[in-house]
Amino acid sequence: MLFDAYSRWGRLAAAVSVVVLSGALAGCQVRPLYSVESGTREKLASVSFSSAGDRITQEVRNHLIFLAYGGEGAPVKTDYQVKLVVTSSASSTEVTNDTSLSVGKSNYDGPYPGRVTMTGQYVLTRMSDGQVLRSAKRTVTAMLDLPQQEFAKIRAVRDGENRAARELAEIIRTDIAATLSR
Repeated sequence: MLFDAYSRWGRLAAAVSVVVLSGALAGCQVRPLYSVESGTREKLASVSFSSAGDRITQEVRNHLIFLAYGGEGAPVKTDYQVKLVVTSSASSTEVTNDTSLSVGKSNYDGPYPGRVTMTGQYVLTRMSDGQVLRSAKRTVTAMLDLPQQEFAKIRAVRDGENRAARELAEIIRTDIAATLSR
């Protein structure tokens, strides 16, 4: 008898929770970002990017142009403007060497771990009325190995900057596409 009461209440609670949960999920909308209906590709293809003043900003800008225009070149008509400022810094992480075996001499001659941190600030503006649609700051970190040789170290930092620039451009492009799809 007691088991029947619990099973009825359990079924009732399950039914109520299903109704409440389905009502809550009804407000969620999931749709493709680049669908034909949203027109995001066309809007993204009408974005112009500000010119770059340094190599890092130019790398990010080049990747953004390729991602936005699909490799087709600059658009004829631009409806949106993106002003982009990119900064980058490279640093090595501290490595403690075990000097107990030989006093005063490092036992580790391999590459040291390091990182490149790249920050991109951008402002997306609609050109028809000058309204700022989005202003954001995004940061990306690329890990790298810093060898002992100076030229190899410079090249490793540049490769890390290039990887960070690609990733930053993808993040910024996704932000811009999400803003334009609304």
